[in-house]
Amino acid sequence: MIQRIQSVWLMIAAAITAAGCWLSFFSGNKVNATTQTKEWIEFTAPHNLLILVLTVTIAVVALVTIFMYKDRKRQILVTFVNAIIAITNIALYFNAKSMFVEANLDLGALLGFATPVFLLLAIRAIYKDEQMVKSADRLRD
Repeated sequence: MIQRIQSVWLMIAAAITAAGCWLSFFSGNKVNATTQTKEWIEFTAPHNLLILVLTVTIAVVALVTIFMYKDRKRQILVTFVNAIIAITNIALYFNAKSMFVEANLDLGALLGFATPVFLLLAIRAIYKDEQMVKSADRLRD
């Protein structure tokens, strides 16, 4: 289970997603509604409940998917859905960025973009593993 490369990709995806909870995705100026002054804010996942829930979900699902190694087709499906959720999470971050007057991407954005990449690498490795098992079954028959 751990010796398979897809487990490594899924662990990396879970770790960088968890780190994304504390690292800011972007930082910038936002106008305060009461005082009408600009405030510097570092936007992290806890600033928006939906983004926080999705971020935690992505990390947990990536970890749980590691233990689905006996059913590779389901593992591919769950990882693919998790990648779609990760892309949706990035879209929600950019939607939140539109509320800022000016904003710059931070290190958390790099990690946010890396998560779907690692999930897709895991899908590719799971698929190759499935093909290898099928070819071994063919030889056995």
